Order: sequence, then structure tokens, then C-alpha cells
Amino acid sequence: MGKKKGGNAEKGAKVFKTKCSQCHTVEEGGAHKQGPNLYGFFGRQSGQADGYSYSSANKKSGIIWEDKTLFEYLENPKKYIKGTKMVFAGIKKPAERKDLIAYLKSSCSP
Repeated sequence: MGKKKGGNAEKGAKVFKTKCSQCHTVEEGGAHKQGPNLYGFFGRQSGQADGYSYSSANKKSGIIWEDKTLFEYLENPKKYIKGTKMVFAGIKKPAERKDLIAYLKSSCSP
């Protein structure tokens, strides 16, 4: 099998369910939990979801969420945004991160 550029959204849904859904929702108008609702975040600057109390580090980071930034962030959130309040160790496997990003793009986009 050759290397795929993008991830598999179906596999990414499973990654989201096991590693992300405890703290995040993806549907439009979904509730904030420990972390913000992720609907519409792709292409937006970090720390911008209405009604969620972000760390100042997240708000001031200036990061625009896209494939590359999300891929790097998800590997080790606390290293990528020093001072973030996201308590998550990260996803070390590149394929899992690509799958999760594919799922997030398909489920969080208007």
C-alpha cells in the first residue's frame, strides 16, 4: 500500500470517540464541556469559540487551525501551546492524527 496524504474520517470518528468526546462536542450548537465545542473551528484562530473560557495562552497564540497546525498540536498540545489548559497527552501516531483531522474536517465544517 502507498502512503495516503489524507486520513480516514471513519477511523477518525473512532479516535474522536475514544480520545476526544469526553471533553469536546462537534455538532453545530453543541455544548462546551471541559473543552470547547469544535463546530466551525477549522480555518479559525484558536481561542475564538463563543461562550468558552480559554487560557490566555490559547487566545494569544494566533494559531489558525488547519491541517498542519492541528497535526502538530495534536501530537503534544501542552508543548505546542505552552500554558494551554487542555489536559491531554497527545496522539503520537501520525496516522491516528491524520484520521482524526479528516473526521474533524468532515464533522465540524459548516
